[in-house]
Amino acid sequence: MRIGDAAAAVGLTPRALRYYEERGLFTARRSRVGHREYGAEDLDRLRAVRELLDAGLTIRDVESLVPVLDGRPPEVGPATGDGGAGGCPVENVTLRRLDGLDQAIERLTALRGRLAHALDHRFGDGFRTAVARQPRETPVDRAA
Repeated sequence: MRIGDAAAAVGLTPRALRYYEERGLFTARRSRVGHREYGAEDLDRLRAVRELLDAGLTIRDVESLVPVLDGRPPEVGPATGDGGAGGCPVENVTLRRLDGLDQAIERLTALRGRLAHALDHRFGDGFRTAVARQPRETPVDRAA
């Protein structure tokens, strides 16, 4: 299948497919005349890349996961020099991203508390109902 059909099949644009290939996230086969050709395996790979990006990883993060996407075992990095060991890129990337999300959640929770307090202090009863309401349940909370 050609680039336009492949892009539509995975919910991306042809430009995104070219960019992912440029960054080394996958390699499209070429026809005799140089057109990119995509098969089912390519579409699976592109869906995996899109899911990782949609989940909050960056292009650079996904680049570090290419060996794993290729089905190779993850390499363990060298010692960091600060007494810490290297580690598996998958573990390093995911733990770093999860830590960042945890920090963002803490900042937003504190911000919500400050706003609720300020509204209650400034406007009193007019905002008590909204201020007292707990944060909405997230899909992650429901899954736990």
